[in-house]
Amino acid sequence: MTGTSTTVLHTPTASESAELAVVTRGGIIESRHIGSAVLIAPDGTVLQSLGAVQKPMFPRSALKPLQAVASLRAGALISPEAVALACGSHVGSPRHQDLAAATLAKERLDESYLRCPAAYPGHSADLRTHLQAGRGKTALAFNCSGKHAAFLAAARTQGSRLATYAEPDHPVQQVVNQVYAEYCGEEPAATGVDGCGAPAAAMSLTALARGIGRMTSSLSRREAEVHAFTVAQAMLDYPWAVRGEGESDTVVTEQLGLLAKSGAEGVLVVAAGDGTTVAVKTLDGSSRPNHLVALSLLAAAGKVELHDLERVLKILVKPITGGADQLLAGELRVSESVASAL
Repeated sequence: MTGTSTTVLHTPTASESAELAVVTRGGIIESRHIGSAVLIAPDGTVLQSLGAVQKPMFPRSALKPLQAVASLRAGALISPEAVALACGSHVGSPRHQDLAAATLAKERLDESYLRCPAAYPGHSADLRTHLQAGRGKTALAFNCSGKHAAFLAAARTQGSRLATYAEPDHPVQQVVNQVYAEYCGEEPAATGVDGCGAPAAAMSLTALARGIGRMTSSLSRREAEVHAFTVAQAMLDYPWAVRGEGESDTVVTEQLGLLAKSGAEGVLVVAAGDGTTVAVKTLDGSSRPNHLVALSLLAAAGKVELHDLERVLKILVKPITGGADQLLAGELRVSESVASAL
């Protein structure tokens, strides 16, 4: 890929980060997760912040909903399910693959046009079926295939080059940057290459939260851009496409009616329908504490009922056990710095 930035960014350091969650064993803290978290009100003001929320970082796939807005704005004519898939980091199930393939077929394209890597399905049962059918790795199973299919659909409508749709100077990617600036209130601080090969924008955690919050608030704002409403509603209507059955982001949407989107290297953004949004970034890239921290902060803001929080966390947070009888040996809990913000 050409055109990526070589700017040196001063990303958050350990000393600038906050303790977000701890893991205990036998009542003793065994591990500590540090990073940053920010809670944004519907009007974009900061309600709570921990760590270096204004320092640039890579939101990675947490930006996919805004990239989907850009694909629609750039001309992509795709189904609501395909919009949800464009927002997703899916597990490559047959259902996900079929939807990506159908999106391409509508444009008279096939998987050979996708510039994302090839992969196997993420779940063992799907992988077994896939291999038994004699199939190898396929770009359709890669977790970003829906986003890439939407980019291609936009490029097809524009009449722009298909082979270079993932390059930073492509017209579709220029629309993506326009959406970032408009929704997040920040121009990308730098641009790298994402794991899927598309441009990866760097911005502050606060900007990420504001961008996703503004997009999600389209569900309750009359003056909202129709493309933002389409994306937010698609994520609500087809949460399976955003990740997969039983997966954390899908569970949050199905159980709580919140829009949840994880990104690689420990990023998570969760938004309520009015635009109240929390974004979390763990410094070492671990995602273990993210849903606990994000949902706890949203509960403190009154966007999640405590009984619902407890119920969903039982699904999402794996217990720390020991022995053949799987006796409870410890717990993952929010840190004192997060608890004091609640």
